[in-house]
Amino acid sequence: MKRRNFLASIGLAATASLLAGCGEPESSATSTSAAVVEPAKTYEWKMVTSWPKNFPGLGMGPERFAKLVDEMSDGRLTVKVYGGGELVPPLEVFDAVSNGTADMGHSGAYYWKGKEPAAQFFATVPYGLNAQEISSWIHYGGGQELWDELYKPFNLKPFAGGNSGVQMAGWFNKEINSLEDLKGLKMRIPGMGGEVFKRLGGVPVNLPGGEIFTALQTGTIDATEWVGPYNDLAFGLYKAAKYYYYPGWHEPGTMLEFTVNMDKWNALPADLKAIVSTAARAVNQDMIDEYTARNNAALKQLVEEHDVQLKKLPDDVLKQLKTISEEVVAETRSDSEQAKRIYESYDAFRKQSVEYHNISEVAYYQAREL
Repeated sequence: MKRRNFLASIGLAATASLLAGCGEPESSATSTSAAVVEPAKTYEWKMVTSWPKNFPGLGMGPERFAKLVDEMSDGRLTVKVYGGGELVPPLEVFDAVSNGTADMGHSGAYYWKGKEPAAQFFATVPYGLNAQEISSWIHYGGGQELWDELYKPFNLKPFAGGNSGVQMAGWFNKEINSLEDLKGLKMRIPGMGGEVFKRLGGVPVNLPGGEIFTALQTGTIDATEWVGPYNDLAFGLYKAAKYYYYPGWHEPGTMLEFTVNMDKWNALPADLKAIVSTAARAVNQDMIDEYTARNNAALKQLVEEHDVQLKKLPDDVLKQLKTISEEVVAETRSDSEQAKRIYESYDAFRKQSVEYHNISEVAYYQAREL
């Protein structure tokens, strides 16, 4: 039966072809138009960032993203990157992408705590997840779904956009020997870390990166955290303060974010959406690779060439910071039912990571030093 149907279809096709041949010949115009293939639709996006243009690490992530998207889409989607202040102020990226002034942004979620306190979980939490752990939570622990839900009312689609790893505790214009030395200090420190610092008697200040050096040099602030040796050397912070403290209790693995205006995202065909997602994933990993490769050489340069005094925060200070941090982090769950679900997901993932890393990463580091 199948063979007969197949032969019958061939016969019908042949008959149709013969009849067509007996009719009027196609005009050359008709033939040409039938062969024309419509060009693929192209998209041109503007991306605003919170970083100086082409700044090492943070600022190069968006540039690499734009290059990857252009190459993978064969030019169908192009992204023009603007440094902080070129199109919108550095700390207005969220609003600019939300309202459509820009199509896309690159920044840090903890800058938006005034709009949505729970956003801070998608950047960094004091004594929380490190770079490896927060990326795993986002991609395999339910974090992405919670993030999408949190940003949906703001007309934004978020993606992990890089990580600087464990940061430094910061630059100070005096030694820190006790909690008393923190009281009254004006320090540039954002997010939950800033709230912890405030509860210990400090004065947190939120400044974009481009304004930090001048503020520290002129005495507008007494201390600052930025990122780590690679970026801090580039900003020349050693010229304004000489005490460089570790570890970065407040930012153990700071994840950056790409945000896309939801209307622009929905307008993309499926293949370009996949390209955007893939490029963001690649940049997310590439950035932590870069910081891991560059930080120690930069630290040696700071200490050996610029006479920076590298110091560890006293243990009693770190213990008190941890106690207050746990209180601040836990309090975010009271903001809303949504914040509670994000906190519970984050905290559960942290606990399982600590449990396993104690017999893997931590045990290995200890064994390596034997």
